[in-house]
Amino acid sequence: MNLAAMDPKTYDAQLEKKRIKLEQTFTDFDTPRLEIFGSETAHYRMRCEFRIWHDGDDMYYYMFDKALDSKVRCDQFLPASSLINQMMPALIEELKPNTILRHRLFQIDFLSTLSGEILVSLLYHKQLDQQWEAEAKALKEKLASKFKVNLIGRARKQKLIFDKDFVVESLNVNGEQLHYHQIENSFTQPNGKVSVKMLEWAIDVTKNSTGDLLELYCGNGNFSIALAQNFDRVLATELAKPSVQSAQYNIDINNIDNLQIIRMSAEDFTDAMAKKRSFRRLEGIDLDSYNCNTIFVDPPRAGLDSNTVKLVQGYERIVYISCNPNTLTENLAELTKTHNITRFALFDQFPYTDHMESGVFLEKKVN
Repeated sequence: MNLAAMDPKTYDAQLEKKRIKLEQTFTDFDTPRLEIFGSETAHYRMRCEFRIWHDGDDMYYYMFDKALDSKVRCDQFLPASSLINQMMPALIEELKPNTILRHRLFQIDFLSTLSGEILVSLLYHKQLDQQWEAEAKALKEKLASKFKVNLIGRARKQKLIFDKDFVVESLNVNGEQLHYHQIENSFTQPNGKVSVKMLEWAIDVTKNSTGDLLELYCGNGNFSIALAQNFDRVLATELAKPSVQSAQYNIDINNIDNLQIIRMSAEDFTDAMAKKRSFRRLEGIDLDSYNCNTIFVDPPRAGLDSNTVKLVQGYERIVYISCNPNTLTENLAELTKTHNITRFALFDQFPYTDHMESGVFLEKKVN
């Protein structure tokens, strides 16, 4: 991370560079006007990880700055949410004089929310005993007088929880509150306010939909929950067990009655749809009863494999969220043989970095 680049005064110029770079990356495609969704210039990141440096009686957070090729002390951190920045000094003040809690502590992770909850994970190079547990409980009670906080202690093959290992985020999406169970150590969108813009964009591009929606790589149901309003039914797949559990929780707390989550990989689901083989996890689910003419994909950085690309091409409308423009262009080389790009967006999830999140909406070509 280049800490020197994190200057709010330069944000607009940095965002403009991203716009130019993304448009240049897609010059081989017939794209509409790029829609740009910028970020807050500070306090936008809902989760952060810091290493801990011990220096005699002192201890502090630090990050590694690639530009300087050295560690940099971080008493505060501009990208981190206001809540994380409030918690950082309060936590370190309690840890410094506590020889039990600070001993062999090497990392602290924060997961915060726009709704005011925060989860703190303390990571150790030692086993956590009853004495540590008693001190951690006391720490949690002290912090709870000022924060809506939960605490986790982690060591090799140990995870001690005080009192929950998750937070519940509440996002205002088009004036409606959507609630999301976010578990520690699982993927969540890092930039809360840009995440809202992504959800609103996806709702907008699918607002005139008919039939059902198929979503691959649904995570904790982030998009599925928001998009359910636009479809008769939603069928979504996700492989990671914690994410599936969070998605089920989110279905319940948002009172969604037309969303079905299946725990399996996109690749296996592709095989199931092609009837190449049967899967026990699909027992009782009539795939043929779904009238899915829209598909939503938010794949990992590697993009879609060739079989999944072929599956995706069978749908009239495709919503593709990408965290890697290079693999997106590779996939679009095939997808644009059968579909036209009708919406194109840049979401600045990670200000002051080269990372670009993009969204593409494609509709099947008319012969």
